[in-house]
Amino acid sequence: MKKYIVLLRGINVSGRNKIPMAELRDLLNNLGFKNVQTYIQSGNIILESIEGKSITCNKIKEGIQTTFGLDIPVIARTIPELKKAIAKYPFPTDNTKIVAFVFLNRKVYETKIEVKDSSNDKYLIDNDMVYIYCETGFAKTKLSNHLFERKLNVTATTRNYNTILKLLELSK
Repeated sequence: MKKYIVLLRGINVSGRNKIPMAELRDLLNNLGFKNVQTYIQSGNIILESIEGKSITCNKIKEGIQTTFGLDIPVIARTIPELKKAIAKYPFPTDNTKIVAFVFLNRKVYETKIEVKDSSNDKYLIDNDMVYIYCETGFAKTKLSNHLFERKLNVTATTRNYNTILKLLELSK
């Protein structure tokens, strides 16, 4: 069994794409995953699977489509990959409210993209991750999932620093 942190993009946001966590856990258990946990309502899952990441993500995506009628992007990381992402974060982490990780569904080779009016916000693209540091706060930043998806031709989902640390803690 491999342990994964699975991130769903865009569920339970502003009343859209509603998936109750208890029903999601039931679905994942019925799909054969083990030790399923969810954290908060925004699509953070810890589970164990005998399958690789790609098959695990596809099973979850198809299960959500069949059960809830929603087309939800699914991205997974192993515990070592998550630890590596935290260790590689290149910006200060003293104010965790402006620190985030953008998880991409595939590796990219671009290291820079054009971002207009990004103020003092910073980003670093690194393979299948984008590290962001938003001095203006997340409500005002131009560094959004949509921007990275459009510029890098990927699927992206963002989690703040505290959520990532909590997921790692829960995975023990």
